[in-house]
Amino acid sequence: MTSATPVDDATGLLSQSRTPLDQLQHALHKYPVLSPALVLIVSGLVFTMLGDGRFHQPSTIGIMLQQTAVLATLAIGQTLIILTAGIDLSVGTAMILVHLVIARMVAFGATVPIAGWVIDPIHPVFGLLLGVLLGLFLGAIHGGLVTRFGLPPFIVTLGTFYVYQSLGNVYSKAQTTSKEALGDNGETRDVAEGLLLVLGRGISIGTMRITVGVLLALAMYVVFAYILSSTAWGRHIYATGDDAEAARLAGINTRGVLISVYMVAGLIYAIGGWVQLGRSLSASSNAATDINLETITAVVIGGTSLFGGRGRLVGTLIGAMIVTMFDTGLSLAGVDAFYKNLAIGLLILFAVALDTWIRKVGK
Repeated sequence: MTSATPVDDATGLLSQSRTPLDQLQHALHKYPVLSPALVLIVSGLVFTMLGDGRFHQPSTIGIMLQQTAVLATLAIGQTLIILTAGIDLSVGTAMILVHLVIARMVAFGATVPIAGWVIDPIHPVFGLLLGVLLGLFLGAIHGGLVTRFGLPPFIVTLGTFYVYQSLGNVYSKAQTTSKEALGDNGETRDVAEGLLLVLGRGISIGTMRITVGVLLALAMYVVFAYILSSTAWGRHIYATGDDAEAARLAGINTRGVLISVYMVAGLIYAIGGWVQLGRSLSASSNAATDINLETITAVVIGGTSLFGGRGRLVGTLIGAMIVTMFDTGLSLAGVDAFYKNLAIGLLILFAVALDTWIRKVGK
């Protein structure tokens, strides 16, 4: 028979001295997905009881999934940035600018100011490639300003929020580019030619419709969850967000990590613009006006720490579903839009307070 060591005795006494609240705190610290999963389940039950029977119908669930697709896609990029202890306030306006450029270049082409060069409408494939390059460029701007000039991510993206918003309005002249847009020659022209709007297509399972955009968003979560958990780049992201100086001393190129994260986020925003085109069947500077803060809400509710270094993408996906569920559930319950914003605000405060409390484990 083996005798217990002093360390074993101390560990046993420590575990016995924990209150139920302490045990909950440690559980949430170890499994950050638990809290958003509980919120999702409870919220679903509450809205089912409050509603008139429409909330849990397959058709409503399908609509919520379609609404979640754009938010969830953009929230992947936001998660990567927040994991590095940064934040992106311009995610929505960057996505809007990219999807405007894609749609209008395919529909109308462009005229280069001053030089007077006229660019003919381009093929949708080249439109998407242009969107990808633009997304990478916007991400490189953010990463460069943060790493090269040492500017806080909050200030950088607050500034670019207004820059991208203004550029989108100026570029589109605040006009919507619809599926059938009029070109310069006066003929009706299909913006998508089958490709730009393909993510809006889908399959019907009974009365529930699942679009290609939803499937693409889920596939991206699988890919990036693997990258974060099983690649050196993913581990470097967590290390940089947890303690950038310690990561640098350990040999990690933290500056390179940050630039790559912002550029990948920009790429994801471009994909989000493509999903938005399929979702709305149009491109507008007024699309998804609240999505900037909604992505942050989804990430924080999903258990990713605003202080960086802790969180999982599956939590972000659940957080995006919670945001959409609140919006849809409160609407079906007949709640005024002002109170819907109040509910989302309270959710944010609760999530941040919970995150701060969870991070005190071991302190």
